[in-house]
Amino acid sequence: MQQFEPLAGLIDGRQSETASMIARGVRRMLRASGYSSVTELPLLDGRRADVVALHGDGALLIIEIKSSVADFRADRKWRDYRAHCDEFFFAIADGLPAEIMPPDVGLIVADPYGAEIIRPAPRQRLAPATRRAVLLRFAQAAADRLHRLADPAGSIGL
Repeated sequence: MQQFEPLAGLIDGRQSETASMIARGVRRMLRASGYSSVTELPLLDGRRADVVALHGDGALLIIEIKSSVADFRADRKWRDYRAHCDEFFFAIADGLPAEIMPPDVGLIVADPYGAEIIRPAPRQRLAPATRRAVLLRFAQAAADRLHRLADPAGSIGL
């Protein structure tokens, strides 16, 4: 009988330990606030968002995790994420200088156990067609990941 490993195929290994810790704390905060979230979601333009969160009222958030000053300075794509969400945030670990983050986006500080919104994000309403497309990607990614948990051997190619 094949050994069952529930997280096989769900952790992709691209994230540093610090980024994974930030994501965990952010997702805990989001869940406590009524959001469902997925990580590493491919967007319409081919970019991959670190965390995408969906609220029961339909609000979509994107949280871009920055694990270091160098990580932030090397990122030239973050502005493109705004076209795929109602609110955009950076999430950082305590100790990373918050003043280097752009003032016109939301800011979250996180540790492995939770997170706090330091600065709310400006709200913009997504175009209906974009909202639908992001919601479909969100739903499909969530369903595929649940399938891999329930049937790892039957998920070849997902």
